[in-house]
Amino acid sequence: MKYSPLGRSGLKVSRLCLGTMNFGPHTTEADSFAIMDRALAAGINFFDTADIYGWKKGEGITEKIVGRWLGQGGGRRERVVLATKVFAAMYRDDQFDPNWDRGLSARKIIQGCENSLRRMQTDHIDLFQMHHIDRKCPFDEIWMAMEKLVADGKILYVGSSNFAGWDIATACLTARGRKFLGLISEQSLYNLTERTIELEVVPACRHYGVGIIPWSPLGGGMLGGVLQKAKEGRRAEGEKLKEIEKLRPQLEKYEALCAKLGHPPSAVALAWLLQRPGVTAPIVGPRTLAQLEGALPALELTLSEETLKQLDEIWPGPGGEAPNAYAW
Repeated sequence: MKYSPLGRSGLKVSRLCLGTMNFGPHTTEADSFAIMDRALAAGINFFDTADIYGWKKGEGITEKIVGRWLGQGGGRRERVVLATKVFAAMYRDDQFDPNWDRGLSARKIIQGCENSLRRMQTDHIDLFQMHHIDRKCPFDEIWMAMEKLVADGKILYVGSSNFAGWDIATACLTARGRKFLGLISEQSLYNLTERTIELEVVPACRHYGVGIIPWSPLGGGMLGGVLQKAKEGRRAEGEKLKEIEKLRPQLEKYEALCAKLGHPPSAVALAWLLQRPGVTAPIVGPRTLAQLEGALPALELTLSEETLKQLDEIWPGPGGEAPNAYAW
């Protein structure tokens, strides 16, 4: 396993991050435990979850599964860099509470952290992430809450997720004015089929020393050999099928290139991200142990300049960074 500092911090994390979003809704607790055990054995020390995962508001199903796994002991908690998130609505459907709706008030952040700590059976969270931007809440209030949690030893670092470039800049400058470390990471949608963040998010992260943690690195399965799987009888339906048909010309070229290289499409997609500037660790969110095993070879794959050029031709990005991508 290879490790890298997360952003400008001294925190070392594995180059792949284990995403837990499927634990509970799609993966049984026993299988989730097996995946986490295998990830740790493979050297993956970076686990990502969120209060809302499990998709039943107010229940924190996935965090509870992670907590019961950590509660087995055996050095699990000590070896894991544990990341979770706050922002989503966390009231039960029949018990609406405006202070538990979506947002980042100081009250929501502090109580949300306490609830996550309890569910995950731990006394601290290594990386506490804002799951989305809340432009109705001033960053001075947000940082006041985060500073208290750091001072109390309940969180160590703060990250963002789904922020625009100017949100990252605003957050970092406000934290700097408060003499606070501020953001060390941004978790964002990034893969060969979706490169919008190259316009402004990537440059902002580079400027402020914020590490990029891409989510959906396989484009919702589009980059995992979806055409080959269809030939093997695993048919897509509904919206997935429409997306496949929309991208079919590019997918055909992509899977042909991967076959020529002799590497699975999923490994090529992850390897491409691992070679992108500013990327610390793509998030792999396996439903099965086999899917986790399938992600590991990407760590040993280095794509040549010629291959990178061919991938750019198949999956062109926005043309570079703003404003040069669209102006002289």
